[in-house]
Amino acid sequence: MSDPNSIVYVVDDDASVRNSVGSLLRSVGLRAELFGSTEDFLSAARPEIPGCLVLDVRLPGMTGLELQGEIGRAGIGIPIVFVTGHGDIRMVSRAMKAGAVEFLTKPFRKQELLAAIHQALDRDRARREQEAKLCALRSRFERLTSREREVLHFVVAGLTNKQVAGKLGLSEITIKIHRGHVMQKMEADSLAGLVQMAGKLGMHSHR
Repeated sequence: MSDPNSIVYVVDDDASVRNSVGSLLRSVGLRAELFGSTEDFLSAARPEIPGCLVLDVRLPGMTGLELQGEIGRAGIGIPIVFVTGHGDIRMVSRAMKAGAVEFLTKPFRKQELLAAIHQALDRDRARREQEAKLCALRSRFERLTSREREVLHFVVAGLTNKQVAGKLGLSEITIKIHRGHVMQKMEADSLAGLVQMAGKLGMHSHR
């Protein structure tokens, strides 16, 4: 279960709970950073490695649920495991609808917390991998010339080389060459793969 290449942030105003969770995490090889308030957490630097947040609901100042909203609006994708001594159905529903991984009521079992944390870390790891792949895909797209991008739009819309040639006023052989360059630069091994890439880039081509 040891994973030194990830980090768990624990935000709880109860020092005994905070330190207990921190000790538990370190005992299984997880790196932990502890905070007594949401404000302290927000002001701290966070390394670009997979992480998750173990967050108390009731906190002085900004509450856990308010922090969840703040994080969501800021586009910070860190998964949250909520813990509370005073949960209710409405609170749990709000937290889960906003994307929380788990909502645990104190006192919780150690294995229950660790399972939720590992689920959260797996989620963040997968998110980061997807973001890295998308970034690499955008980088490949940026290497296309303006003409190659035009050809790409028409090709993923389902037009044949002959139809694209007619649209752009070019010869069919020229379109074939441009299409080959597009496939090569985008590192696509099939038309289906190219269409999938275009979809990930948010391209919506029309005939």
